[in-house]
Amino acid sequence: MTALTDVQSIDHAKQEAFIGKALGDMSGAMATIMAAVGDRLGLFKSLAQNGPSTPIQLAARARVSERYAREWLGGMTSAGYLEYDPKSGAFALPPEHAPVLAEEHGPVFFGGVHQEFLGALPLIDQVVDSFRTGGGVPQAAYNENFWEGLERFTASWFENFLVQQWIPSMPDLEKKLRSGACVVDVGCGRGRGLIRLAGAYPKSFYTGFDVYAPSIERARANAKTAGVGDRVRFEVLDAAKGIPEKHDVIFTFDVVHDAVDPLGILRSIRDALQPDGIYACVDINCSDKLEENAGPLGALFHGFSLFYCMTTSLAGGGAGLGTLGLNERKLRELASVAGFGSVRRVPLENPFNNLYELRP
Repeated sequence: MTALTDVQSIDHAKQEAFIGKALGDMSGAMATIMAAVGDRLGLFKSLAQNGPSTPIQLAARARVSERYAREWLGGMTSAGYLEYDPKSGAFALPPEHAPVLAEEHGPVFFGGVHQEFLGALPLIDQVVDSFRTGGGVPQAAYNENFWEGLERFTASWFENFLVQQWIPSMPDLEKKLRSGACVVDVGCGRGRGLIRLAGAYPKSFYTGFDVYAPSIERARANAKTAGVGDRVRFEVLDAAKGIPEKHDVIFTFDVVHDAVDPLGILRSIRDALQPDGIYACVDINCSDKLEENAGPLGALFHGFSLFYCMTTSLAGGGAGLGTLGLNERKLRELASVAGFGSVRRVPLENPFNNLYELRP
């Protein structure tokens, strides 16, 4: 026996395959970091706007160093993000790749999550310490890069799915919004969801609550810029301790799974609904069986959990459900305890999210 394993028992083909996978994962992580840099500097958008470019051309247009542009272009080409023409020395962003890398707020745009990834990296040491000591990393520890990336990432949902798909799949809720409803978003973040709803359903009045004060400040500014400040307001509030007044419609967008007190939030929502009110819960598309969460998305979700969702909940002494912690079975269990009379999973084809309609 060696210190780690019995050499005689090793399947060498399996070992070689895993070495290849580990190398691919390491390369993918580096490609993601380079892509995040390209997003931050506007390099992908420059290529999308101006077409094939040499390093000198890209550097001049994006106002960056030619030497850095050349190295970045080489790395992104090696990773398969860009294409290179040896005859002209120009690099191109394929049109099939542009929606992912250059079309801000588009339905498949990844720039926001790339920025969010960069914003989480400085917190690695704190997460490692939390492994050893318990607890977690509080929201206040996260930098602006993280919060802006999160806002950009989730904006694609609100711009492309909320009004076009999610609301129409709940006809009773849509009817309330059209006729004029009192609407709340619990854990509203920077307010993009309510701002989008206010533009689409102007007869309703909207209130966003979030426990994190800096997000509320930004939400108010965003509402003013969007011209909906007359019917959208934002307040700092720990919803787990209660929601004032009664409301017709309440939303949460990927909030309950990373809450300090998810059951408390669901109880508050139940108590704050009108007798015929509707709660729309958007949360992570996941299973209560680990083996059904296998693959790239499962790995990504577990990473999000370690570096934000689970750790921020644990930092507040909370439940720490984690990114994959609010599967359908868990939501139904908590909703029953919170006093909801019904939970309907709304048919939805979305790899990231599930949509549930809950009633008192």
